[in-house]
Amino acid sequence: MAPAPIDDHITEVKQPRKDSLAIPEPALRRLTKAGIDLSQGYPYRPAIPLYIQDVYNIRGKPWKHDDAGARADKSKSALLSAATKVTDLTAHIGTEIEGLQLKDLTNQQKDELALLIAERSVVFFRDQDLSPQQQLELGKYYGVVEVHPQVPQVPGVPGVTVLWPDLFRQDREASFRRPGGASRWHTDLVHELQPSGITHLHNDTIPPVGGDTLWASGYSAYEKLSPNFRKIIDGKLAVYRSAHAYLDRDDPTAGPRHLERIHPLVRVHPATGWKSLFVNRAMTHRIVGLDKAESDLILGYLFDVYEKNVDIQVRFRWTPGTSALWDNRITIHNASWDYGGREPRHGTRVTGLAEKPFFDASAPTRREALGLLDPSEEPLDDGPA
Repeated sequence: MAPAPIDDHITEVKQPRKDSLAIPEPALRRLTKAGIDLSQGYPYRPAIPLYIQDVYNIRGKPWKHDDAGARADKSKSALLSAATKVTDLTAHIGTEIEGLQLKDLTNQQKDELALLIAERSVVFFRDQDLSPQQQLELGKYYGVVEVHPQVPQVPGVPGVTVLWPDLFRQDREASFRRPGGASRWHTDLVHELQPSGITHLHNDTIPPVGGDTLWASGYSAYEKLSPNFRKIIDGKLAVYRSAHAYLDRDDPTAGPRHLERIHPLVRVHPATGWKSLFVNRAMTHRIVGLDKAESDLILGYLFDVYEKNVDIQVRFRWTPGTSALWDNRITIHNASWDYGGREPRHGTRVTGLAEKPFFDASAPTRREALGLLDPSEEPLDDGPA
């Protein structure tokens, strides 16, 4: 959504034209087959809003989110019976489905897939024959598709963003010691009034070695905390910042400002009803009501719990034509740049925005709901009053 000009203020800045890159051959074949108009260059780079007030207004009003997973058949029989193979990649997170094309799913199967994603956090489909338009259509089924005001997009298909590290390196050079923004643990779009739910990344081009993506489970990160420590953070609110910064129209000399929104540190997923830790090192700024030192101490510990427990993570090896669908409400992710940009990597991403995060003290953890608790997870007796 382009902001409306106000008086004589400049409300947008044009992104400078870069020397055109050669589109990787697998990506070019996919885009051409889909009928994408490449005559004006690729990708489309939107005009960047200059003022933070304009960006707040892009999605400044709440809406009702109808979660597809919450209305799904709990057995997921329509989805799972149609697959040729279903494999859980780890005990806590990650499932791969074979024998299905995402573009051919019925509405019932889409609902059941949303529930499976809510339970397993990230679900993978290889060998997908999928156009950007079909990817966008599926994204709209799962939520309000986010059209980013800054990032490159597929021409003529707003809401389908382009993930192309070679392009990003034109603006910010990556290196072994400083690989870039996506190569750190993060969650997308936490600064939104209603942050992201399901993201769908389809990679049509991958390097022969490396370029994996890692995800970690927010359900399990929360469960790693002692029951009494959970009581400290349950119900607490935090400030979540945007990755990009803008000028303040009312005080343009004050320097760049990030969008900020306040959400609970622990949230409940509407489809599963399970509690999840909702923090990420890149964009969770501070805990509301605590001094900075106190907030930094607690957040630093929560980040470490999320990032350093390898048993609650999955590392996925891409192959060309693979789709990953994950739930940002219950995960963080990290793109490995171990291939060093020596081979092309290209994909398209669609993200649906979901509900405003909420906390429910009576909600169970995943392990409670599934009957998996061990004695160390029971609350300690505080003793006589």
